[in-house]
Amino acid sequence: MTEAIWIFFAFTLGLLARGAGLPPLVGYLVAGFTLHGVSDELGMDTESSEILAHLAHLGVLLLLFTVGLKLKFRSILRPEVIGGGLIHFAITCLIFMPGLYLLLDIGSQEALLLAIALSFSSTVLAAKVLESKQELRAFHGRVAIGILIVQDLIALVVMSVTSGNTPSGFAVLVFALPLLRPLLFRLMDASGHDELLVLLGLMLALAIGGMGFEVVGLSSELGALLMGALLAKHPRAVELSNSLWSVKEVFLVGFFLQIGMSGLPDDHALLFAVIAALLMPLKGILFFVLLLVFRLRSRSSFLSSLLLANYSEFGLILASVALPQWLVPLAVTVALSFVLSAPINRLAHPLYARLARYIDPLESSKRHPDEQPVSLGDTRVLVIGMGRTGTAAYEELRQTESRLMGLDSDPARLKGHREAGRNVFFADAEDYNFWQHLDMPGLEAVILCLHDIEGKKIAARRLRERGFDGFIAAHTLHEDEVAQIRDAGADDAYLTMSETGVALAGHVNHHLNSGSRTPLPESLG
Repeated sequence: MTEAIWIFFAFTLGLLARGAGLPPLVGYLVAGFTLHGVSDELGMDTESSEILAHLAHLGVLLLLFTVGLKLKFRSILRPEVIGGGLIHFAITCLIFMPGLYLLLDIGSQEALLLAIALSFSSTVLAAKVLESKQELRAFHGRVAIGILIVQDLIALVVMSVTSGNTPSGFAVLVFALPLLRPLLFRLMDASGHDELLVLLGLMLALAIGGMGFEVVGLSSELGALLMGALLAKHPRAVELSNSLWSVKEVFLVGFFLQIGMSGLPDDHALLFAVIAALLMPLKGILFFVLLLVFRLRSRSSFLSSLLLANYSEFGLILASVALPQWLVPLAVTVALSFVLSAPINRLAHPLYARLARYIDPLESSKRHPDEQPVSLGDTRVLVIGMGRTGTAAYEELRQTESRLMGLDSDPARLKGHREAGRNVFFADAEDYNFWQHLDMPGLEAVILCLHDIEGKKIAARRLRERGFDGFIAAHTLHEDEVAQIRDAGADDAYLTMSETGVALAGHVNHHLNSGSRTPLPESLG
């Protein structure tokens, strides 16, 4: 009966929050406060709260495991990500700590931990906003997510230090974890695509990472993150993360419910939240200035700083470990920051358009390497998206076409392509500013090999808006997407699996007619 009440309140208030254009987790927090207020009438006992606390802990471990799955160090070991994240963290703590110490009349250690909790920005909110706007792979989106991962790692270090656990002698075995990577990769390969893959993720996050680290006196949160990081380079890491998404989200509902049920906010908690909310613009301005210092364009700096100008659920996780007395005020602060930040981020592009004439002069004349404007020169054929399909198309055209260029939005891929002798450059096809400045005088044909349909549609639409009247072709895995890509401006869209079948049949015909045993092309093997 108790679980049914939790689900009813969480769903109802989460749905209302979404209807108001807010993240559902704001509704979950409100549901927790509401349940606390009516707990006596509903007959909810302390045992049920212990169950909820356990579910909440599982949700946190799964969240950290999925963060670990995204830890591609080549993408975050960049000056603007490491420097921007660490410098912002240091400056925020230096400003917040003395202010909290003097105004709240608390100890220096408590003030420091509270300042650290307020320095973080929300990974959940940023990911949700970027996903809804199809900007997860945009340059400003990657910068923001990279900085958030740096903050998450800082939070884990702080939680490990403040948890009070004394590591046992077996804790040194953690340094041997990388030796397990080949075994874990084999387990991933053997788990298929269904429930075994989900169970593998749960086992690694909760059993080996969570409970295993606790046994040797280390933080279970750190264990979950490290187990995810060990699998980050596996080709199916994204698939595992997507498989665990729903399970993780359900358990995290318990985390936010538990925070709300820990107590109703009093006048002091509400005042604290309002004052913290008034300081949110300062967080954003500091991020904006730092990213400009690292030579990002004003547009990228502005959009990234808007995403980061809020408070984080990781601050709540830290408070649950080290600052339980501040959990309710911080919960209200995080919820209020989401209420303010979510609608502002939906209007980010129009806001930039209004402010561009004021902030564009602030950017450095020397651009960031990943934001250099691209001129196609005398390029005749352009391949956008240099993953497996794009690379295969490039290699096939390379045999007959000398005026060939590839574009990709993943900086980590560029080095490999250039070492292979391919003419590939950085560009984000979903970046409106890129298309505004693109010079393409000799272009005759474009092949769209972007991963998601939105990227293909945006690229086709932007090309036509710029007056390109050449041939645009795209591939897709789903038949219902063909019409959408054509409507966006592409001349044709081909079903990848169908074309692979045609190519295989052609190879067999060649073998039957010539007796040749030429091996399959790498792109089909």
